[in-house]
Amino acid sequence: MALGIIVGMMRAGLRRKHRASLNILTSKTGPRNYYKGKNCLSTGRHTSKGKYILIAEKLPKYVVPDLTGFPLKPYVEHSTPKNIPSAADS
Repeated sequence: MALGIIVGMMRAGLRRKHRASLNILTSKTGPRNYYKGKNCLSTGRHTSKGKYILIAEKLPKYVVPDLTGFPLKPYVEHSTPKNIPSAADS
């Protein structure tokens, strides 16, 4: 009887530990000095003297189209109505 209770407690402890390992580790639940980062790739490497060298191959490459003569402007006024009826609704 006592052995069954001990085995049951051990199983419950293992289950609890397994469930706890599935939780996502954040800066709030991790150790005091835990920093998860921003989920982005490094753009260079650290040197032995503490400096950081940027590597051109690791930098992001943005492909921006030529917008000369484009009729739309990037700014949207605050007075613009929220729901504008489109041509498909008419």
